[in-house]
Amino acid sequence: MTAALIAILDDEPQIRALLSETLTEAGFRTAAFARATEFEAALARTTPDVCLVDLGLPDRDGLALVHRLALESGAAIIIISGRAQVQDRVTGLELGADDYIIKPFDPAEVVARIRARLRAPKAATQANATARFNGWTAHFDRYLLTTDDGREVSFSHAEGEVLRLFLEAPKRVISRQQMQESLGGGAGESFDRAMDVRISRLRTKLGEDPKSPRLIRTIYGAGYIFLGDVSWS
Repeated sequence: MTAALIAILDDEPQIRALLSETLTEAGFRTAAFARATEFEAALARTTPDVCLVDLGLPDRDGLALVHRLALESGAAIIIISGRAQVQDRVTGLELGADDYIIKPFDPAEVVARIRARLRAPKAATQANATARFNGWTAHFDRYLLTTDDGREVSFSHAEGEVLRLFLEAPKRVISRQQMQESLGGGAGESFDRAMDVRISRLRTKLGEDPKSPRLIRTIYGAGYIFLGDVSWS
């Protein structure tokens, strides 16, 4: 089995070297880049399993890059940044990052977070599977929702993970703790806020009334429940 490929984008040589050495010793393949232009050129040829992205880049806005990666790449995205404010973490997660690690970091924690991302959420269905529900079809290989009349709506990698979690467990309450365990990442305010934002965006893309959603219901004090009828292919 081929080892997972981890792409590292950081303009600090010491950080790139530390991460490359640590991840190689942990059994991963690595590709390290100092500039966003080099990183994006490599992504055009090969999609890594996980991208580690610093926000302070010399040639590109880090948050804008994270958002584009979330919509287009299909890779899991972990921000590694010295920006430690809660709002910075929330913004990164809202824009599509799957996790956020603050510098300085323990290399062992980075390995653990990557392994958590690689474990979630591939258990029940394949990455190229499609799911039909209530007039929609979710194409997880293309990060695309389609309707029977041909309308198309894209979703990000992070939004797709939440949607897949709902579609794999329809008509069952999913607690925030279960979401955190399934999707990885740190618990707390930033994770809860990120989940709220992703669910809100999914509701909007599915044409839900925010005051009275039909498909993704909030069960106050318990979590969320997806009420659609789902079939996988």
